[in-house]
Amino acid sequence: MKMGYHFQINQVSNHMQEIEKLKQLRTQREQLKGRTVEKEVATRENSSDKAQKTECPECGSRQLVHDNERAELVCQNCGLVLDDDFIDRGPEWRAFDHDQRMKRSRVGAPMTFTIHDKGLSTMIDWRNRDSYGRAISSKNRAQLYRLRKWQRRIRVSNATERNLAFALSELDRMASALGLPRNVRETAAVVYRDAVDKNLIRGRSIEGVAAAALYAACRKCNVPRTLDEIAEVSRVSRKEIGRTYRFISRELGLKLLPTSPIDYVPRFCSGLNLKGEVQSRAVEILRQAGERELTSGRGPTGVAAAAIYISSILGGERRTQREVAEVAGVTEVTIRNRYKELAEKLDIEIIL
Repeated sequence: MKMGYHFQINQVSNHMQEIEKLKQLRTQREQLKGRTVEKEVATRENSSDKAQKTECPECGSRQLVHDNERAELVCQNCGLVLDDDFIDRGPEWRAFDHDQRMKRSRVGAPMTFTIHDKGLSTMIDWRNRDSYGRAISSKNRAQLYRLRKWQRRIRVSNATERNLAFALSELDRMASALGLPRNVRETAAVVYRDAVDKNLIRGRSIEGVAAAALYAACRKCNVPRTLDEIAEVSRVSRKEIGRTYRFISRELGLKLLPTSPIDYVPRFCSGLNLKGEVQSRAVEILRQAGERELTSGRGPTGVAAAAIYISSILGGERRTQREVAEVAGVTEVTIRNRYKELAEKLDIEIIL
């Protein structure tokens, strides 16, 4: 009985010691949290103080310049140094070409919406080489092959991720075919993700929604592409893309303005190898047409093509209606009708 009694006492004392340790750990954790909060507050105050320095206290000028070599904030008007000892958040190394930059960089690629896991997962390279560039022995290649296979399986775990992986690869393929910049691809990926979050994909093809998201992103970023151009590189019809675009723009509340004919001018002029003067003149013609409301109710590509045709004649770099029509993706009849309207309403004399 005494042994059992002593055993119970020892158990109770052990429990008490554990409870005391837990209490100590909890207090230490709370102290750490308090210090972290204090540091965050101090950092915010410092950043707000720096943000408030938008004008010189000496002369009142707002022309402040960051001198990166001396790490100073200097007034351009009177030369007063407002702040110094700025932290350089860039790398401590220099690189003079892409290969040097890739070798010296110690971080991965930035987060991107164009990959289903936002680029935050690891990737096992397909080349059988280690980090030093040496070839991996044949003994370890089988293991590396299995690891690579399981890594591919783990990256895509459920149906939503499989949907995203397929749709985003389709988006990237279409954007590459159209030669679209990076910001358009990111915007299209965000639009598609919003559609997935709101369950707008159900009952519609993934290719159709991806093409509609790309068309919306082009209009949002002022890099317009026509529905016909999107349909050429996609696996769905023009009608399907237009219908899906109207649906997702209504459901997601995308307030996109009608495409301006001026946005098409640089691309069309580049396709026709026209000079900058011709492009500037075409933009000016379209501005005047917009002020007189000659562009409303008409296709922007047709109006842009007509303005370029007029500008090429006036600038001495004549292009035929067929050449302009092929680049713009419209018919010669459309260009003929539009350029006659513009020439008549804007009093432009064209000597053919």
